[in-house]
Amino acid sequence: MSQTIGLLAGTVFYHQKYFAQAERKTIETDFGQTAVLLTGRWAYVARHGLEGEAYLPPHRINHAANLAALKKVGVKEIIGVNSCGSLRPSLGPGSVVLPNDYIALARVETIFNDHREHIVPMLSERVQKKLSTAAKAAGVYLVKGGIYWQTPGPRLETKAEIRLLAHYADMVGMTMASEATIAQEMGLEYASLCSVDNHAHGLSPIPLTGEEIMANAGANADKIFKIIQAYPEE
Repeated sequence: MSQTIGLLAGTVFYHQKYFAQAERKTIETDFGQTAVLLTGRWAYVARHGLEGEAYLPPHRINHAANLAALKKVGVKEIIGVNSCGSLRPSLGPGSVVLPNDYIALARVETIFNDHREHIVPMLSERVQKKLSTAAKAAGVYLVKGGIYWQTPGPRLETKAEIRLLAHYADMVGMTMASEATIAQEMGLEYASLCSVDNHAHGLSPIPLTGEEIMANAGANADKIFKIIQAYPEE
């Protein structure tokens, strides 16, 4: 019997026919409750809330509850699908990136609030290898390697901030570092597929809009879903 794989993504996959018949469960955890869509193969948490629910902006997401809920339903491996902006002119919207490290200098959530414990942050090599294999099987080009910089949100970054970030990272977003950190603290294997949905503020002569970001995220969803469907069972 194949293991259940965790999927943390935005609402974009909620409209995939694959999840139309998924069982919806509300999972109670020590950190709060989370709605999980279960298909047997997948346990999907929409980090910003499911359709019909109030939208949760990045700074209000309960990452600990989301990850604890996935662990509670038996998940050991988790794929995060994270929308991001490109810090490189050569890394255009529509790209799918498999990051290999991240930066988060602002406060990152943790479950270690009452005792001393320190993880050495890293993304799961096991899940990264399986995602690479899946992309090849699905015929989807995957940019392998890249640094993700997490900012707090919900506002986008200033042009000056983007110039600074671009010296050290390839992408900027608001969720992945928190998920990766807490997943590791909980003993879960986590890696990300980054959906490049826009050039960061100031990299394009055309002003950045929220509508552009959402349109590009939707266009990338089918490619990313093909990778997810090809994810190896073992």
